[in-house]
Amino acid sequence: METTMVEGRRGLGRGLSALLGESDANAASGDAAAPAPPAGQRETPIELVRRNPDQPRRHFDKAELESLAETVKTRGVLQPILVRPAPDQPGEFQIVAGERRWRAAQIAGLRTIPVVVRELDDRAVLEIAIVENVQRADLNSLEEALGYRALIDRYSHTQDDIAQAVGKSRSHVANTLRLLQLPPEVQGYLSEGALSAGHARALLTAEEADIPGLARRVIEKHLSVRDTEALARKPSAKAPRTPGLATGIKDADTAALESDLSEALGLQVSIDDRGGKGTVTVRYVTLEQLDELCRRLSGQR
Repeated sequence: METTMVEGRRGLGRGLSALLGESDANAASGDAAAPAPPAGQRETPIELVRRNPDQPRRHFDKAELESLAETVKTRGVLQPILVRPAPDQPGEFQIVAGERRWRAAQIAGLRTIPVVVRELDDRAVLEIAIVENVQRADLNSLEEALGYRALIDRYSHTQDDIAQAVGKSRSHVANTLRLLQLPPEVQGYLSEGALSAGHARALLTAEEADIPGLARRVIEKHLSVRDTEALARKPSAKAPRTPGLATGIKDADTAALESDLSEALGLQVSIDDRGGKGTVTVRYVTLEQLDELCRRLSGQR
């Protein structure tokens, strides 16, 4: 069944099962309790199956792949790999979902693998790959953010669309996208696993020029997320102090409220409280974020 661009957009809000149909969704996810393979399954020479260059997942743990390969050697590939005809190579196939099983099958030395072939356009392929990987927690935070950004930039999906598809809150999607504001060096630490997403979000509250140095300090000293939040709030040694402003660390209640508001809005929120009076500052970095904030404050749906 061919998936059109309109169908892909409508199905996004219902997740992977709506994009593929329940049977194909189970096959794509590798669910061991899935029903019998669909009638479209076939055995295909492994050399005719290629990875999708737009696959959001970039990192595959070597030890996990080798462990899966041992299982594949004894039991085979239990669930078929979802593929589509390769757009630029007649007779070959491009992986839509199941690259980890394909890699393990290569390590195991299999000559053929089971596949299910579907006619899917580029938009549907990207949607399926992101939904499948996020639902199975196979992406690191940066890969997840890049996948969301691709859906927004290429196909004009909103953050609400993405949130519904992956079963996450809109604030989770917004906060994940914020990770792309980090300097490239710090994005590298995040991708490698040296920093967690919580550490990275905490660093975003610091001055941009200070973030790489702070990130290195967090890694070297093995700081917790809470310690990183406190470190990021300290004024930069290079920044001039504003007369009248307190320079100490904010109390726990204020810090928690800032965190809650930031999570709810998907934007950086700063509270300057002075004995029950003060200011609330909301920072945005794109016009889309400003538009969304205005929509929320005006009560529009």
